[in-house]
Amino acid sequence: MTRLLLALVLLLSAAGADAAVRIKDIADIKGLRENQIVGYGLVIGLNGTGDTLRNAPFTEQSLQSMLENMGINVRNETTSTTNPPRPTTLRTRNVAAVMVTADLPPSIGPGERMDVTVSSLGDATSLLGGTLVMTSLRAADGAVYAVAQGAITVAGYSVGGQAQNVSQGTPTAGRIPNGALVEREVQGSLREMEFLVLELKNPDFITATRILDAINRYAGGRYRAQIAFERDYRTIVLSKPRHIGPVRFLAEIGELTVEPDTPARVVINERTGTVVIGRDVRISTVAVTHGNLTVRVTEMPVVSQPAPFSRGQTVVVPQTVVEANEAGSAVAILSGVDLQRLVRGLNQIGLKPSGIIAILQAIKTAGALQADVIVQ
Repeated sequence: MTRLLLALVLLLSAAGADAAVRIKDIADIKGLRENQIVGYGLVIGLNGTGDTLRNAPFTEQSLQSMLENMGINVRNETTSTTNPPRPTTLRTRNVAAVMVTADLPPSIGPGERMDVTVSSLGDATSLLGGTLVMTSLRAADGAVYAVAQGAITVAGYSVGGQAQNVSQGTPTAGRIPNGALVEREVQGSLREMEFLVLELKNPDFITATRILDAINRYAGGRYRAQIAFERDYRTIVLSKPRHIGPVRFLAEIGELTVEPDTPARVVINERTGTVVIGRDVRISTVAVTHGNLTVRVTEMPVVSQPAPFSRGQTVVVPQTVVEANEAGSAVAILSGVDLQRLVRGLNQIGLKPSGIIAILQAIKTAGALQADVIVQ
């Protein structure tokens, strides 16, 4: 843990001199976003690892509907008017019901392809070797935007017998590279936008101001005009010059670099023992000590044997030994002028991740930690 913290401090210190990032990496164009699409389909060609039709009736219904749409009669039709047709009981294990999901990129046109993710919906054990039958993918408005079909690529596997199973990864989910064909274009484009609006991924007043100044500084020399105006701490409105196209204009703006400001924040994950401390975290001068109390309980049962020729019984008498040991701990003074000194002070105490978490929470309770603590 100590070496890891020191390595992170050195990395942050080396990156501090060149912390400028491109605007395109910290801001998005409002209106140009991905749209989620989803569909329900069937995977065929499985090697006996598909759904059990008795346990997954929706798979059987889907299979019957698909075959009937192709002109194949899978029902026992009768000529009697009193007895209705009874469906044929299917016993195949080569079919699985799946959900197909994808993210529709912005400004994608009909005829282009994109990747899709296929996930099992029933009790199939593996989708390895399966092929997705043509599946319509719909968006939130109910319209079909793409059609997916193709062979599934599965990274995991599952092999087993009656007494033991061996599995790696998730064999019930996979991907189809370029498996979806776009059928409809998402409405809205750059040319239809009257104003271009930048939205910060991490809203901040200082970051928005730095982006605004960088754009106006560049536009003053390039276009002889001020083209950026702040709306709030999250959005910046751009007025595009008339003699330049929106694509080239955004390409030039996106390559400008600024140094984003980050809030003072400490993120704690108690389940994994992960502690992430922001660069601007400050701690008022406090004295910290952390002692580890170890209590060991040992059970050593003793067999009590009665005397010869007596009427006693052999019994097991419990015997418990309790040992308590409290290791000595040092007192360290933490005066968090910067991140490096804070980590150095925590390392002086020789703490484990659980100890660092407990100390940071205690310092926050004492009012000496000048940062937000987020516990995941």
